Amino acid sequence: MLSKETFQGQEIFTWNLGPSKFRMAPRCGARLMSWDLGLSGGQIRSVILWPEDGDLNNPAKVRGGNPILFPFSARTFNKGKINTWKAPGGDVLPMPTHGFARDGQFEVVVEDNNSISMRLVPTEENALAYPFDYEFQVSYRFEMLAMEVEFTLANMGDKKIPWSAGHHFYFSLPWQSGFSRENYRMVLPGTKAVYHAADGSLVPTDFKGGEVSMDDPTLVDRIHFRLKENKVKFGLKNGEEDVTLVLSDAARPLPGTAVVTWIESKDSPFYCVEPWMGPPNSPEHKKGLHWVEPGETESFKIRVTLEE
Repeated sequence: MLSKETFQGQEIFTWNLGPSKFRMAPRCGARLMSWDLGLSGGQIRSVILWPEDGDLNNPAKVRGGNPILFPFSARTFNKGKINTWKAPGGDVLPMPTHGFARDGQFEVVVEDNNSISMRLVPTEENALAYPFDYEFQVSYRFEMLAMEVEFTLANMGDKKIPWSAGHHFYFSLPWQSGFSRENYRMVLPGTKAVYHAADGSLVPTDFKGGEVSMDDPTLVDRIHFRLKENKVKFGLKNGEEDVTLVLSDAARPLPGTAVVTWIESKDSPFYCVEPWMGPPNSPEHKKGLHWVEPGETESFKIRVTLEE
């Protein structure tokens, strides 16, 4: 069931589906704010965190929800110069870290009692960074114990368009009283793993996939791609209460599909597990860089579930 209210001057949509409650500020960066799960005895488990001091009037600074990373994820570089990228015609253009959608203006295209689709309204400043004729939409479909998110990019012009978008989920961790990160583990499929260097290059690591404790410092800010399976899961080390991210409808995602794992500090009440279309700086190194031909539409869909 869908309900609406005003909060911090923004229209907030809330979906209650069985034990799950999803909150969103659709016109403010298409930001999913939180996902809470009702438990027995009136207890609430936060699945996706929204901080009490989260300011919707400055969404790019909020450590919570699911910021939308478009047209590119993380930092872009051109010959070592950060926050720039070389467009197909050769022009070197500005590009904010994580793109401009996370604090962009969206309009609601369609809504109902378990889904919503929103369309980005680009500004003149956005057009300077990404000078294409396009339509970018974000769609959520909510279930009692899961949700799907789909990005679609339609090329409305006569030139092919590059993109490599992503999600920045702030999952609550730990989610049980008295527990810490050392009580949780993540299971990653076979993978190539790298870190993002200060000059934009990708630095390889020895990690090849498998189970890793979520207090392992090497997990922080690591990028995993060339995944051999389409699922990443994390939860208690006894195998209970897993959160599973399904990265592709195919059993094996495209080689560039990436999962980034990140925390801000050792005391952060969250762990970010981020499905991206490709590693950071894709316009320069081309890994995970996608192209949409004129008149065509491409999508990137992921699923987050508590049922696997």
